[in-house]
Amino acid sequence: MTALTDPDFARTASREARRAKRLTRINRLDGWFRVIGLAFVTPLLRAAAGDDPKAQVREIWRLLGVPVVAILVFLVLWARLAPQVETSLGAIPGPAQVWAQVEVLHADHLREREKAAAFHERQEARNAKLAAEGKSDQVKWRDYTGKPTYLDQIVTSLQTVFFGFLIATVVAVPLGILCGLSPTANAALNPLIQIFKPVSPLAWLPIVTMVVSALYVTNDGLFSKSFLNSAITVTLCSLWPTLINTALGVSSIDRDLVNVSRVLKMSTWAKITKLVLPSALPLIFTGLRLSLGVGWMVLIAAEMLAQNPGLGKFVWDEFQNGSSDSLARIMVAVFTIGIIGFVLDRMMFAIQSLFTYSVNR
Repeated sequence: MTALTDPDFARTASREARRAKRLTRINRLDGWFRVIGLAFVTPLLRAAAGDDPKAQVREIWRLLGVPVVAILVFLVLWARLAPQVETSLGAIPGPAQVWAQVEVLHADHLREREKAAAFHERQEARNAKLAAEGKSDQVKWRDYTGKPTYLDQIVTSLQTVFFGFLIATVVAVPLGILCGLSPTANAALNPLIQIFKPVSPLAWLPIVTMVVSALYVTNDGLFSKSFLNSAITVTLCSLWPTLINTALGVSSIDRDLVNVSRVLKMSTWAKITKLVLPSALPLIFTGLRLSLGVGWMVLIAAEMLAQNPGLGKFVWDEFQNGSSDSLARIMVAVFTIGIIGFVLDRMMFAIQSLFTYSVNR
């Protein structure tokens, strides 16, 4: 009996082929696991597929075990040391007290949603009754004006930062391309970039507030003044990383490619879309990631200073409140801000991976 007709050999070969296919699929997914911060999933899948279990266990320990142990050590030290530090708002709360406030804030949100639903039900019933009685002129629709919950303020902050970031991107990318293509434009704009780039949001905010108040005089516009104040401040502080990285990416394009575009007599638009942007995308996305991170930090400071709705105002209100639970709620906000910042960066990294060929994961 030859090896090709041996049933055991055929089964073994088939099993190895299936295993090789599984490992190939796992390797393809590895890049995306790294992008979303779940790199430890790859060695777990490889170990399940039977790929060198000892090596995979070491990799799992490095990618998952070590971070988990570090977090546990942090929580233990926090629980032991924090209550020993007294502040004007009482002792620093431990993990249990902070988690308790997470549950309280979530319960407050659910309770507020129930109140809003009940309000709208009563309003619909009243208006339906008035319409049935022929009093349609007395029908009125009002928005629920209850206090915004913690989750509502998170949503408000996210809407604000994305709006400001979008404006910054629309302004910074074209200017960056212009600076990268034209030494004259770069020489003209570089002094302004170097002057305005270090300016704090606390300096921009009063100017923005006064300008918006003077120009945006309507009370029923698409955006509220407080929203525009925060969003424009985010724009002014976050556009610089994108502008600088875009200019650097465009100016670093291989000269041979530029010469080829001249030989082919490409139009300016074709040169930008087919040559400049594809070559500069990695650095452009690096600038976008930096800008989004800067914008998120700036937003919290702007909301605190201007008392605009959002997470920054929540932190400031709790500080001013001075209750026994205020410090724990402030720490909930701190962790929320950090986690959201991480998620925003991963989102931009994932988008970068879709549009660029080589991403250093």
